[in-house]
Amino acid sequence: MQQQVSITGLGVISPIGLDVRSVAGSLREARSGIRIVQAPPLQRDVAAGAIDASFEDAFTRMELPFLDRCQQMAILAARQAVEDAGFDLFESFGQRAGLYYGNVNGGVASAQAWYQQMLLEGKQASRPFSAMAIMGNAGAAQVALRHKVLGPVITNATACGSSGVAISDAARAIRDGYLDVAIAGGAEAPLVGSLVGVFQGTRAMSPPDADDPSRTCKPFARDRSGLVLGEGAAFLVLESAAHARARGARCYGYVSGSGISNDAHHIGMPASEGQVRALRAALSDASLQARDIGYVNAHATATDGGDVIEAAALREVFGAGPADARVSSTKSVHGHLLGATSALELLITVLAMEGAMLPASAHLDHPDPRCALNHVGPRPVTDCQVDHALSFSCGFGGTNVALVVSRRPSDPST
Repeated sequence: MQQQVSITGLGVISPIGLDVRSVAGSLREARSGIRIVQAPPLQRDVAAGAIDASFEDAFTRMELPFLDRCQQMAILAARQAVEDAGFDLFESFGQRAGLYYGNVNGGVASAQAWYQQMLLEGKQASRPFSAMAIMGNAGAAQVALRHKVLGPVITNATACGSSGVAISDAARAIRDGYLDVAIAGGAEAPLVGSLVGVFQGTRAMSPPDADDPSRTCKPFARDRSGLVLGEGAAFLVLESAAHARARGARCYGYVSGSGISNDAHHIGMPASEGQVRALRAALSDASLQARDIGYVNAHATATDGGDVIEAAALREVFGAGPADARVSSTKSVHGHLLGATSALELLITVLAMEGAMLPASAHLDHPDPRCALNHVGPRPVTDCQVDHALSFSCGFGGTNVALVVSRRPSDPST
């Protein structure tokens, strides 16, 4: 018998809040975390979803050499989720507890520091612990070490869908009976000159809004001008509904379905046909129809072509009429967290469902007619209860992932 997958813990470090409560408050006010930052050695100002905080005081002098900012945020967000779920250590579960993590770039700041030492100072070897701070799976490993996760500890790197694929894999492992509990999410710290410069090279990044940098990211808007990078981490604790019920755990909702597809079209250009396949696969996996979905958190990054292509896919599956699923992109306030963006946006979708609130596409004052959908609009909608919601992510390389969450289990007996 397949297990229902409960969401029993949430944790987040983000541009719009350093915990779940503050994120929920920002969403209710459509408060933006996008601001001007510098990314040395680049000389131009950058608009980014940036966190105005250092996390180094949370770690000892012995720990810090192993930890890039990316891993620091992963540890802190995962700790919130684990504590929220009422856990601490998972060693008593043996191999029936796992950790699934999404990350693309590893410890970028640590890598850049080494490159500068090698190229500018002539150093021939890095610090002894640089490798552990740079590697892409370091966030997963550091969380697993601290919470004694003895089962599978797996890192996904599928560009912008990385943490969504991680959450899907975790949910399937629980649903199929391989695990009882899993920590799932992602982290990214890309606001470093070497990586910001790479994205500027794609010609996809938006220049800062001249009047108000916090309004730089405008998904689906007629006057959108490109994506805005963001940093942060988000994690969920998932467990079988039977296990959660037996220990009296609070439940935020259920991961009721997921769908993953690849466009097999172009390394950097999405295709709506592949997106449609992922969306329909998620609905089928959840045993739902498109009309059952009340809210969609879209991937929409505010690029000219990407938003149009995604809107076409969403329109084909959900329609665009007043009775169809409401759609928004919260990247308008937190930016694009790359490998962590799926996890953050699913966490936001769970908060929206639990709080009877539909988050805004902030700054969507003039929607692009080519992106016709049933938009939430520039202000959140409150007192709007939905039973099922979907979070959608697409990435370079063509991977698409759709995650469905529900207020109640599809089979309350399991």
